[in-house]
Amino acid sequence: MALLLRTHYELAKSSLKRNRTRSFLTCLGISIGVASIILILSLMGSISSLVSTQVSKVGSNLIVVRPSSTRSTVDSIVTELTSSTQYLKSNLTLKDVNTISKIEGVASVSPLAVSVNSLKGETDTVVASATVIGTNSDFLKIQNLSLKNGTFLREESETPTAVIGTKLANALFGTAEPIGKAITLLGQRFIIIGTLAEVDDPINFNNVDLDASLFVCASDLNNIDNSLQIQQINIRTENTDTLAETSNKISEALIASKSGDNNFVVLSGDEITHPAGSLLSIISGILAIVAGISLVVGGIGIMNIMLVSVAERTHEIGVRKAIGASTGNILLQFLIEALILSLTGGLMGLILGYILSFLLCLVTPFNPFISWQILVITFVVSFITGIVFGLYPAIKAAHKNPIYSLKFWA
Repeated sequence: MALLLRTHYELAKSSLKRNRTRSFLTCLGISIGVASIILILSLMGSISSLVSTQVSKVGSNLIVVRPSSTRSTVDSIVTELTSSTQYLKSNLTLKDVNTISKIEGVASVSPLAVSVNSLKGETDTVVASATVIGTNSDFLKIQNLSLKNGTFLREESETPTAVIGTKLANALFGTAEPIGKAITLLGQRFIIIGTLAEVDDPINFNNVDLDASLFVCASDLNNIDNSLQIQQINIRTENTDTLAETSNKISEALIASKSGDNNFVVLSGDEITHPAGSLLSIISGILAIVAGISLVVGGIGIMNIMLVSVAERTHEIGVRKAIGASTGNILLQFLIEALILSLTGGLMGLILGYILSFLLCLVTPFNPFISWQILVITFVVSFITGIVFGLYPAIKAAHKNPIYSLKFWA
């Protein structure tokens, strides 16, 4: 059997070599579809890995509370696409932060209230749409962040103070060290008391670019922005052993304080993902469908070329049948030829996909994500494509009448 398969392989390889250009273009059609799938899987794997790594760096004793939604998945996605505020009706409040801070097992807790506003520097420099984060002094230690210089927020300060990210500092003041300078937000003057050390993680489970943000006390921001809502509450527990127990206590305490309303979700460990995860998943699904269509087109290309090959080699089929080749032998020969085209195209697609992934990482914060699962998916998809689109030409070749086939060439 091994000798028979080797013979079929050599015959298939010889046939493809006689039509190198045609074979290459057929493989190229498959490679484009496979490369698209590789790029999508690599991108999604990179995002998941990026967020997971960030959560691991922060610590395994992290709990996140976010508003939940009773809307259907489709409604939620439409909301994300049509609204700049992901959680339009958040029921999380500063009172909830205070409630959580009193729970046994909670070491620190900080709100995350995000507001997008224009900021004005001392020299009338304006940033039209800056991210302003309302939080408290616990935010720095919960996130394991450090300051470039200065100090972090203090709730007891009589004068409204702020801490600024390095990108935003350079945009407003032309320097990453604007300590003591003033900034105006919604008519309120804030004094810069600290600069956040560069983080360089615009894609994270907080859904904000910390380097391009201004940090103020949530109470100060609430005083000047009545429509402010808390999108997230970050909590660090005293240890990891009681993480599940503390999560349950937080859920029970919030339900009790909200008179039975449980329109929120308490997340920990691997459950903590990017808040726009559903949108990212649906976009990836759409892209995967497009890549799948491209793969089908490539598969049709294989079928077309194989049908042409069967027609060109009708006399060869007749000769082989005349000297004893069975229907199964002929079918296997042409099926192996289709598989060689498909698997070669899959290998080309794998290389092309990762080249595109590496190029993408030059202009985005994503690193190429390589895993054995992606390699297996590439092989399986290529193999199935070769079988599905090579089967009909192989069956057609196997059932040719040997008498007619011998007369065809004469």
